[in-house]
Amino acid sequence: METAEEPAVAFGYAEQKQAYLRRLKRAEGQVRGIARMVEEDKYCIDILTQMAAVNKALHAVSIGLLEDHIAHCVVNAANESRASGNPGTVSEKVSEATAAISRLLRS
Repeated sequence: METAEEPAVAFGYAEQKQAYLRRLKRAEGQVRGIARMVEEDKYCIDILTQMAAVNKALHAVSIGLLEDHIAHCVVNAANESRASGNPGTVSEKVSEATAAISRLLRS
């Protein structure tokens, strides 16, 4: 039976979940700091420097999640596909990963 704390399916990032949450909370704090800098009329370049730091932190989380998706979800789909003889399973996961990479490249 599925509970609120325990999902029925563990995603690829499950082992890194706490690390990702720490990084995201740190980035959230940085964003609040940037808003405070704008409110306090800080120097533009200093604000942009902080923006770059937040973007880098979010990018690192994104790359980690993508790596986890490929290592877990795509590999599991490939194994399922091999076992069932249905190539659609792996094709769907590869398409998801490709779309995610495309979104990351546009950002």
